[in-house]
Amino acid sequence: MTTAPLVAIGDNCLDAFLSKDMLAVGGNALNVAVQWRRMGRDARYFGTVGPDPEGDVMLAEIETAGLRRGDVEVRPGETAVTLLRDREGDRIILTESLGVGENYMPAPSAFAAVGEAAWVHLGTHSNPDLVRRLAAGRVPFSVDVSTHHDALSLCGAPLVFASGSDEAGFDPAPLIAQLRALGAGRVVVTCGSRGAFFDDGSHLRHALAMPVDVVDTCGAGDSFIATFVTAHLVDRRDADEALRMACAAAGETCRHLGGFPQTLRRIPDWLPEKYAGVIAAGQEA
Repeated sequence: MTTAPLVAIGDNCLDAFLSKDMLAVGGNALNVAVQWRRMGRDARYFGTVGPDPEGDVMLAEIETAGLRRGDVEVRPGETAVTLLRDREGDRIILTESLGVGENYMPAPSAFAAVGEAAWVHLGTHSNPDLVRRLAAGRVPFSVDVSTHHDALSLCGAPLVFASGSDEAGFDPAPLIAQLRALGAGRVVVTCGSRGAFFDDGSHLRHALAMPVDVVDTCGAGDSFIATFVTAHLVDRRDADEALRMACAAAGETCRHLGGFPQTLRRIPDWLPEKYAGVIAAGQEA
């Protein structure tokens, strides 16, 4: 097992579950880093927040999770926030503000850690220049394109994670081919209750999802990523075993609210006041 650090770069977000009056800290890159810390790995997270109350909540939870508060920059602007509401069992996103995290490029000091990392993961909505820089430097890295399959040039990206459909007739092959055409090396497509597919360039592997009583799917894909990277690419476990482990980790995350276990907060009064217009429009829709 390597002692080199694992590094996640990119998005963080406050998830406000309006129907449940609960506030959770999340974001793809941050969730991956937290899961690595929960595994006992040496992990670092580089991202940014605004100088606002949302940023204070984010920084406090990052520190509680065992990550370095000083790795998170405070930049002028607003911290990322997602407002969610339940409607007949479906999760409705009222707004997803990327805030200061949009097109985030780490400060030069962060790249020393990147150069020493056993693996680097880039979160969703990554800066295209950051992807190109890591590829040019031959850094071992992955990037999550989620459902934004054609948003980035993936030339030189060793591993790409994407979200597919959980419908029975979904065939991951066209999506894998699309991502390869954009430059991806290996490709993982997660398909919710159908499990996940991994194409390593010569074989397409599939692992079934773990049946669970779902509380919330938020962060399940991030737990999958954290586990698959450590199992297959860092600890060098067999790909089939790593897929099974990752699907099991994703299932466990579905058992609780939020992307990782944390003390959930009530939504503070100032947050719905700040987004009153968005919330009102969502109620009328």
